[in-house]
This record gives sequence, structure tokens and C-alpha cells, in this order.
Amino acid sequence: MSKHFPDFSGKVVLITGGTRGIGLETGLSFAKRGALCFLTYSWGDHEEDSLFERFEKADAIKPILVQADVSKGEDTKALLELIKTHSSKIDIFISNVAVAASVKGFDDLSLKALKQAISYSTWPIVGYTKEIFKVFGAYPKYILGMSSTGPDNYSMGYDYVASSKSIMETFVKYLNYHLRDHEVCINVVRSRAVKTKALEDTFGKDLSDFIDKHLPESFWMKPEEVSEAIAGLCSGYCDAISGETITIDKGVTFFDNIMELYSRNQKNKLKQV
Repeated sequence: MSKHFPDFSGKVVLITGGTRGIGLETGLSFAKRGALCFLTYSWGDHEEDSLFERFEKADAIKPILVQADVSKGEDTKALLELIKTHSSKIDIFISNVAVAASVKGFDDLSLKALKQAISYSTWPIVGYTKEIFKVFGAYPKYILGMSSTGPDNYSMGYDYVASSKSIMETFVKYLNYHLRDHEVCINVVRSRAVKTKALEDTFGKDLSDFIDKHLPESFWMKPEEVSEAIAGLCSGYCDAISGETITIDKGVTFFDNIMELYSRNQKNKLKQV
């Protein structure tokens, strides 16, 4: 039995895009509680030795890493057949991959690029769930899609990712309806900015530097804050929550605007008087 609460001993977790950022941190949250985690990755997006070292230091179950492109059906089938050699079930599935072109302006927009974003960032929560049932004869008890505040708040160049995640959030409401008789809990988790390599790859390092210069540290979410909330949603204590999009942001998104910047500026002026 795990020394951490809640206990996931004997559970099997599949996390796509699980070798860095929030995906990796989520794997750690489950593995240190006794779960066997399968973490998928693309070529060259992790350092295996340092990754395993993190799990060892956390006294966590060593994960199994699998190269798999979420947009390729043959990769999905091979992944699930591999998991089947280790387990007769998948208890928790977390769809964490987001791949899309960055948009510089209106003329950049294309249907082809949008379809590509949907194939990576939207469809896997549907496609993987279908394939899991085909291979294992049962759905995961918990299914989570990872989103961001992009669907409701502007982010530079984020058009395709935000649009594809918005579609996923709507899909999950309908999937909850379709899977209601199978006792599946399916939700979307939205997180605001987390200082990870993925953020830097998407927006460039200049954004992180700008935020650090002009905003307090509380602007950022820590990866473990998101992953621990995810563990809570899969703990068995939140099963009445399903078909929802849950924002994990400590409430910061509400006041992340020009008025808050002005308010802080006014407070700083008063301190100087």
C-alpha cells in the first residue's frame, strides 16, 4: 500500500505526452501512490535517465515509456497491445497531447492545419477510449482531457490549439452522456500558465521572462499543483463530477487583466508615498 493518499496501488494509468511538463508530473503523482504508469512520447522529447531518476527519488513505481504518435491508429493499437501484456485493464486514461502550428496572423489560417490540430489535440480522447474498449473489453474508470484557458482567453498564436481544445471540451459533455451507463467519470482539466518546456516551445522563452519581470510569482501554476488535483479527481471521492471542464488556476484567471495591472500599479504608488 502506498504511503501517499489517495492510494492507487494496483491501478494502471495511461498518459499520452507523459514524459515532460504536466504529463510527467501527473505520472509522478500516480506512481508515488503505487500506480503503474505508461507514458507515451514523441522522438527526442525527454531524457530517459533523468526521468527515471525523478521517479526513483520520489520512491515511485518505475513507469514504462512508449513511443507513440497519438494521431496514428497503428501506434495506438501497438501501445494498447503492449499494455495488455502487463495488465488486463486500464484504470485511468489522461489525454495530454497538444500539437498545432503557431498562427502569426489571419492569412496563416488554413483548414488543413486546423484538421491536424484536431487529430492531435481533440480526437485522441475519443479514439483512444474506443480502442481501449476494443482491446480490454472495458472503459477506463477515469478519463481526463488536458486543456488550457486558451478557449476563453486570448493567447498569442494559439488559435489552433485553443480551437481544438474547445472542441474537446464540448465532446466530453457528449461522451459523458454516451458512457453514463458504464460508470465512467470523464472530465477536462484546464490549467493556466505552467513554466514548462512545452510553454517555451509554444511561445518562446521571452514570454516567461516577460511574465517574471512584470507579474508576481503567483501568476504561475506549479506542475505538481495541477497533477495533485488530477489525482484527486481520480481518487473515488469526486465521482459525482463528470462531463465537466474544471479550471485549476487558484482563481487567478479571473483577475488576470488590465484592471488588475492598473490596481497593482496604484497600490505600488501608495507604498511609495
